[in-house]
Amino acid sequence: MTHDPRTALLRAALDAASRGWHVFPLRPGTKRPALHGEQTCTSIGECASGHRKWEQRATTDPDRIREAWSRAPFNVGIATGPSGLIVVDLDVPKGKGSADAPGGAATFGALCERAGHAVPDTYRTRTASGGEHLYFTAPDGIRLSNTAGTIGELVDTRAWGGYVVAAGSHTPSGTYEALCGSVAAPLPVWLQSILKPAPRAPQAPSVAVAGQTRRYAGVALDSETRNVATAQLGERERKLFVAARALGRFVAWGDLPRHVVEQALQEAGEAAGLTVAECRSTLRSALNWSITHNQSRRDAA
Repeated sequence: MTHDPRTALLRAALDAASRGWHVFPLRPGTKRPALHGEQTCTSIGECASGHRKWEQRATTDPDRIREAWSRAPFNVGIATGPSGLIVVDLDVPKGKGSADAPGGAATFGALCERAGHAVPDTYRTRTASGGEHLYFTAPDGIRLSNTAGTIGELVDTRAWGGYVVAAGSHTPSGTYEALCGSVAAPLPVWLQSILKPAPRAPQAPSVAVAGQTRRYAGVALDSETRNVATAQLGERERKLFVAARALGRFVAWGDLPRHVVEQALQEAGEAAGLTVAECRSTLRSALNWSITHNQSRRDAA
């Protein structure tokens, strides 16, 4: 009997949809959406009233799924936002010299231990590259977005605006496989506190201390930016992290606009030799933490 890959992939898509997860086709053997892009949109069918992207077109309708997967052996994408999912992506180190580097699973395990919790028991898959996806149901009333490095090195998340490749899909690197857990557990509260967006900074600082602290904030911004830009190999990311933590309090107090701090430190980090992605990831994590933990202005800066 000949194995029909379309049948197996259709079964995988229907299985995901039966869990309430919204699926859409990925190009056979890849992780890329198979749906047309905005530039090639014909404005007919589902796009008659405007182009609809993969997140909008993902579905749980069995008839639509059967019709789509009858055309080709599409891999299965799960749109995490519409599915009410937060998926923690534990990646593996890549590149030269990465053999002894800790992977995302080890980093996440250490984070759980520091938080005083076991690694959550939930639906989990192994990715084609050897990493893992941990599925959680999203909390009510909070719209979370994708993150990259906010939790830790090689630990990303997929939520609104993101998708994951479902178990049963295949790429040249391997197969996505379900490992354990029959259902997705609720996102742990302690993990939610790390991922939730930082509160908006106050629009205006206290009048009594505005002049003094704004002058101090400007001096601090210049000093921290200079420290990052002149950082040596081996200390660049640490200095960027420390600078963002230090300046985040001025953002929380309304003395410095967040975009000004981010732009200055981004440019300084790149000048020191960090990549654009490394700077953005470090800045987002450190600033979010600092803003969250410095909502009350201290008497003296």
